[in-house]
Amino acid sequence: MMVSGLLLVALLACLTITVLMSVWRQRTFWKKLPPGPPALPFIGNYLQLNTEQMYNSLMKISECYGPVFTVYLGRRPVVVLCGYEAVKEALLDHAEEFSGRGMQATFDWISKEHGVVFSNGERAKQLRRFSIATLRDFGMGKRGIQERIQEEAGFLIEALRSTCGASIDPTFFLSRTVSNVISSIVFGDRFDYEDKEFLSMLSMMLGSFQFTATPTGQLYEMFYYVMKHLPGPQQQAFKELKALEDFITKKVEQNQRTLDPNSPRNFIDSFLIHMQEEQKNPNTEFNVKNLVMTALNLFFAAKVHEEIDRVIGKNRQPKFEDHAKMPYTEAVIHEIQRFGDMIPMGLARRVTKDTKFRDFLLPKGIEVFPMLGSVLKDPQFFSSPRDFNPQHFLDEKRQFKKNDAFVPFSIGKRYCLGEGLARMELFLFFTIILQNFCFKSSQSPQDIDVSPKLVGFATIPPTYTMSFLPR
Repeated sequence: MMVSGLLLVALLACLTITVLMSVWRQRTFWKKLPPGPPALPFIGNYLQLNTEQMYNSLMKISECYGPVFTVYLGRRPVVVLCGYEAVKEALLDHAEEFSGRGMQATFDWISKEHGVVFSNGERAKQLRRFSIATLRDFGMGKRGIQERIQEEAGFLIEALRSTCGASIDPTFFLSRTVSNVISSIVFGDRFDYEDKEFLSMLSMMLGSFQFTATPTGQLYEMFYYVMKHLPGPQQQAFKELKALEDFITKKVEQNQRTLDPNSPRNFIDSFLIHMQEEQKNPNTEFNVKNLVMTALNLFFAAKVHEEIDRVIGKNRQPKFEDHAKMPYTEAVIHEIQRFGDMIPMGLARRVTKDTKFRDFLLPKGIEVFPMLGSVLKDPQFFSSPRDFNPQHFLDEKRQFKKNDAFVPFSIGKRYCLGEGLARMELFLFFTIILQNFCFKSSQSPQDIDVSPKLVGFATIPPTYTMSFLPR
């Protein structure tokens, strides 16, 4: 009896000390960090945050605490930046200090800070430098990549023609097309649209990506250290991520067996060759884990008809250089990206050293959420931020105008390295589809609801159907 009593006292003492340490740690941080809602030990600001509407919850907090504030996601302190001025001041004016990569707990489970997107320090620098150079070698920004996109667009057009005007969900058609472009760079070849391995890979990518936008996905961001050991939807996301890693690993092993160091066929070959060249370098970051994770990272970008007919016509495929003569089409594509707001909270950053930011001191290692959605909807830059309006990107002469708050690919030292590829794909696929088809919805325009299905780390658009009618 005495032993059990002593154990209970010891347990209560440990719990009390843990709580006091947590409170002390938070107060120490609060002295340095921007203000924010009071946080509780262990659960942080969980009670003030709606995991079904995380972006909106954070924006609501900004109404009380301003454009720079601190929240605790469980035990995890995060500085949140809202609006163009705060995000620009951090990611551009203090680009080096905010160049670290913060956590995305779901993907960190598999990457463990490997790969070009989720790594930090020297690893991130080496992988990013190599990836940009290699993608450029394989055609990004050159005619090579344009030809890959145009070739894939031909397969897409044929697939859409085969629907014979039936009402379909085009999402899977488009995802297969875009994924095949990056497949041709990473693997050296495209997949047939009905290839079972390819379809399985796309399904797993979609499943794991959608999980990050769900309430459970947002809850996992707060309590990953416990939830990773518990049953739940997160285990299915882990299963899909592991299967994707195995898929890429299998491709790497195939390339290793047939590698010719004098003739790289694709991105994987180039990485393997660099691995051989760096074998004697003790500080190299070129290893199989980083190769697999980087390859996986690369997979995770009415009046228009008149302009297409006038500039391009119907007898040739669009070219990327056509975009300079098509201001309205460019404005529509930019507005689609702005309105779609795919990564509203941005990929988390991490401060690389103690940094004075405005009137605050951000300690080295603190995470930062640059709320890209708040920049894309900043009323100082967009007259009707909640509406779809291509006029946001047209001047009084109906010419295309740039907008500093257009940041779908982020800004600063960790902007999306696939931006150039994505911009070319968006223009070419969009114009080629509209060159060949008119769209028809089964719903009347006033009945169409474009509200997102989920908004978390990512924005997941609603499912929909439409008909592609040949022009």
